[in-house]
Amino acid sequence: MEIGSKIKRLRTQKELTLEELASRCELTKGFLSQLERDLTSPSIATLADILEALGSSLSEFFSDTPEEKIVFGQSDFFVDEREDCTIRWIVPNTQKNQMEPIVVELPQGGTSFPSGPHNGEEFGYVIAGTVTLITDTASYVVHRGETFYLDGKSSHYLRNDKKTKAQVLWVSTPPLF
Repeated sequence: MEIGSKIKRLRTQKELTLEELASRCELTKGFLSQLERDLTSPSIATLADILEALGSSLSEFFSDTPEEKIVFGQSDFFVDEREDCTIRWIVPNTQKNQMEPIVVELPQGGTSFPSGPHNGEEFGYVIAGTVTLITDTASYVVHRGETFYLDGKSSHYLRNDKKTKAQVLWVSTPPLF
């Protein structure tokens, strides 16, 4: 484990200079500089003092919990191509999260999956094209650049009545899909 680089990352996250950290833990700026470049090693007591000044602890510092991935690319996406629509999960493993963002692509005449009544809320942003949002009680035409927001109390789905493909960013909480 590279202790120094991890300390430097914590220090920069806290927006502290070497001088400020040195002052907080009563060490020299030179010692901390060498430590951050992994040129020297601290004693356990010194490391505990540094971590306390950084708002951390030895147990947190040495935990094996991997850093959670927060940026995702095309290779992380899961795509489900259906006859009437394509669903693209743009954040992996969202079942563990509080919300689930997907991109729904509807060809001409395509429809999304029907969403039955549920506890939760849904938000949509039309990226391209025009869709019709159909609920138990009404239908709404939503154009590119417009949004929709609804609770899950009624069944609903999207339909593309236009000749061009429609694309919608759809976020639900809790995850539904």
